[in-house]
Amino acid sequence: MSEFPSTAALQPPSDEELVLKVIPMPADSNANGDIFGGWVMAQVDLAGSVIPARYAGGRIATVAVNEFIFKQPVRVGDILSFYSKLTRIGKTSITVKVEVYAERFQAQGRFVKVTEANLTYVAIDEQGKPRPVPHRPAT
Repeated sequence: MSEFPSTAALQPPSDEELVLKVIPMPADSNANGDIFGGWVMAQVDLAGSVIPARYAGGRIATVAVNEFIFKQPVRVGDILSFYSKLTRIGKTSITVKVEVYAERFQAQGRFVKVTEANLTYVAIDEQGKPRPVPHRPAT
């Protein structure tokens, strides 16, 4: 059994929304040439906030990183695609799942899942206090 999960090519999820695409650059890498985990985490937080901000209709703040799994290294030049979907809507909070897929520089069009995370955001008012998430009818 290898240290890393399979690198077999995947297709991106069809039940999640593409919310961000980005290419990491050399300044985002460590001495081994892999992208810093903290840089990936920051991008996941940005991607994760897109749907909750839209749903909440206003300001939100990250309140929890419930789970964060690095599945494969991210490399300079990878094209990263961030997919997200709502998993829970509470009174003032929204939880989302974010999955990150890489198209390796030399293998574009073939996707490898590199990261997955679950994050919770809270809707806040102008004073930074929690506010109710607007009720949306089921679709």
